[in-house]
Amino acid sequence: MEQVLDIGEVARRTGLTLRGLRFYEARGLVKPLRTEGGRRIYGAGELARLNAVVALKRAGFSLAQIAGLLGDRRIDLGRLVAAQIAALDARQAEIAEARALLQTVQSRIDHGEPVDVATLCSLIKSGDMMMEHENWKAVSDRYLSDEAKADFAANPPPSGFDQADYSAKWADLTGRIEAALPMDPASAEARAFYDEWQALLAPFRAVATPAMMQGVSGMYDRIGEWKGEQKPPFSPEVWDFIKSVGSAA
Repeated sequence: MEQVLDIGEVARRTGLTLRGLRFYEARGLVKPLRTEGGRRIYGAGELARLNAVVALKRAGFSLAQIAGLLGDRRIDLGRLVAAQIAALDARQAEIAEARALLQTVQSRIDHGEPVDVATLCSLIKSGDMMMEHENWKAVSDRYLSDEAKADFAANPPPSGFDQADYSAKWADLTGRIEAALPMDPASAEARAFYDEWQALLAPFRAVATPAMMQGVSGMYDRIGEWKGEQKPPFSPEVWDFIKSVGSAA
């Protein structure tokens, strides 16, 4: 007869809290049995699933990704792992940038400059914007032709353009695409994502010259070469997916 464990023993063996175990149950990651009195009991299979959840969480996978990995649908494991490595690389770059910014602030404090919280926030924002601009310039200079660079300089964003709002919309869209992968490029769901992508791209297309389009496309075709220098707005997997949907259409 298979050995069963109560929730307290499972918590001890997995290192999870009782609240965490109930949360994973609510998300459908584990399905313990219930005794007649309603007490949760776990078999060897559920314990193995929980240990897998803990391991995958430690590697940085989201709960949605873990559900896909442990579910019945077929997962392209190589593609998913590559996407996770790209996400971790981006986080590593963010940490390095944050450290550099804080070291600059610490240097000013050490030199006796008065730095309060408001000044700290201002310095971080200014430094972050400057660093991101410099990083993007260093990356784009390698992939854009002289003609494309001149075209970008001659076609700045229109007055009143809200870059922060625009970036937030891209982050929302690419995040939803990432969570839905893998996906059939010919499916209705994929086409809906593609249409959203094209709609968001409209402001750029309105001013972009062929040289600008070619340069940007070439730059994103080579995300793997520069993602350690500047966080890309989306992963290589999302970019490949969008191109595959365009080809299927």
